[in-house]
Amino acid sequence: MSDAPKKKIFQFSLLSRVFLFVKPYRKFFYISLVLAIVMAAFAPIRPYLIRLTIDKAAGRNVHVPAWLNDILFRTDLSTPARFILYVTLFQIVFLLVETAIRFSFTFITAWLGQNVVKDLRVTVFNKVIGLNLRQFDKTPIGTLTTRTINDIESINDIFSDGLIPIISDLLTIVITLVTMFWMDWQLTLIALIPFPVLILATYYFKESVNKSFIRVRNAVASLNAFVQEHITGMGIVQAFAAEDREFNKFNEINKEHRNANIKAIFAYSVFFPVVELVLAISTGLAVYWIADRHLQPGLLVAFILYLNQIFRPLRVIADKFNVFQMGMIAAERVFKVLDNDDVTEEPTADNIQQPAVMKGAIEFKQVSFAYIDDNYVLKNISFNVKAGETVALVGHTGSGKTSIISLLNRLYHIQQGEIKIDGINIEQYDTDFLRRNIGVVLQDVFLFSGSVMDNITLRNPSISREEVIAAAKMIDMDNFIMQLPNGYDYNVMERGSTLSLGQRQLISFIRALLYNPAILILDEATSSIDTESELLIQKAIDTLIKGRTSIVIAHRLSTIRKANKIIVLDKGEIKEMGTHDELLAMNGFYANLHKMQFEKQKKNPLAV
Repeated sequence: MSDAPKKKIFQFSLLSRVFLFVKPYRKFFYISLVLAIVMAAFAPIRPYLIRLTIDKAAGRNVHVPAWLNDILFRTDLSTPARFILYVTLFQIVFLLVETAIRFSFTFITAWLGQNVVKDLRVTVFNKVIGLNLRQFDKTPIGTLTTRTINDIESINDIFSDGLIPIISDLLTIVITLVTMFWMDWQLTLIALIPFPVLILATYYFKESVNKSFIRVRNAVASLNAFVQEHITGMGIVQAFAAEDREFNKFNEINKEHRNANIKAIFAYSVFFPVVELVLAISTGLAVYWIADRHLQPGLLVAFILYLNQIFRPLRVIADKFNVFQMGMIAAERVFKVLDNDDVTEEPTADNIQQPAVMKGAIEFKQVSFAYIDDNYVLKNISFNVKAGETVALVGHTGSGKTSIISLLNRLYHIQQGEIKIDGINIEQYDTDFLRRNIGVVLQDVFLFSGSVMDNITLRNPSISREEVIAAAKMIDMDNFIMQLPNGYDYNVMERGSTLSLGQRQLISFIRALLYNPAILILDEATSSIDTESELLIQKAIDTLIKGRTSIVIAHRLSTIRKANKIIVLDKGEIKEMGTHDELLAMNGFYANLHKMQFEKQKKNPLAV
């Protein structure tokens, strides 16, 4: 099968998927199709009435159609004055009706498109928030933003400026041509002599603009990704005086966007004058043909109007087809997101486990994991943590500590082995239940724009203000929050930019612990905190991990001495395991780490 038939089959399949979102609004879709047919049927009527009026005014013998006679209640139209008066009044009423139908058609198609966009955007965002973190590791955020916002908005054009308006224009052209051949087939053929030139110009215009629009879409996605990434990392850009270099990169991407648009503009600049030229030639041929024979002014005016009714849709139909094509390209990109099967799969109804209480016993059994292909960052990891115990993970940067807690939360799929909590494979737990029972405080604290209260509760309406204050007081952090302007209603701005690293960490503690999780994970939770805040947090940690399964990741060995078990990792493998004293007695990997930090502490007491 050649590429062209395959492309048509693919586009039909894609369009059928888009129309699945039309199903709830199919009544309005059918109404829009009916209105498109009515508008096309109405198109030849006014030029025909104008012909009759001109011929009557010129003293020619005019045959009044039976349908017009019936509409005008068989009024006497024998005199030119009465004919012109009544037919003109009818045309005014007809024009008002036609305008109302055109308005309804435009509004309904736009309304239909916006509702499809709304439903599709909800579906896509719901899909995005369910993707595994692996997808966000390898996909620029700006690209996903483009898919969710710009590309979905382009799908609206399939309805408002694409498929249905194209159907209406094609029907108008066909019905107008039929009417012209019915009136005078010879004159019609003469007037359409330049028509093949227009068809050829339309084809090349469509192809040129389509290629340019694809370039524009790709450039927009690149711009979104670049700007989003660099605004987020603006602190790094400015700190390393990289403004000029990054500006030059942006300038290159922006130039590509400009060049793609200019190429499309050039195509428009050539095509529209060609259409006007062909229309002028067709009009001239029609005038010459009628003038060379017995002059019929009514027929001439009607044909000029009919030619405009043909050329006007053709002038925009190529543009509309490109809009439709871009909507289809956008739909293809959007459905690629929806077809992404790298999601956290929920267990089947027969296999799901959701006990009333999670105790928190953890078991890793021969777990191996890679973010990319076979580049394993965890290799054959096995360990047990009893419910209520505290286990510490230590090791150099990149040893696999954070990967272990990410797997416990089912943020990634493991390639080999299994992970159990309370003897149940974590893949059998309902994901919401699993994650509600695991409280996490990460090293890089992310805060959303909004109040302190919003960031603690994550806008969960089931959590009351009193519960938040009680949780804050329980770990002695209420005073810290009340010192902020407006207290719990203080606006932290996007990413918590108005708070220090230590303050963000304190808020994340309340956020994690408010849910009273069975398992508490602290990933370098005190690494960004000053000495005073660390004393406050350390006291809270000692209280909160008591009787609760806890996993602590820390470079500062002084914070994990009390752990029931310390697991030493290096290059994704467990090197040693035991208590603080047992590991020191081994005089191995952990002892060397401890010695290095101890000597560093003697040189600089504030370093640890």
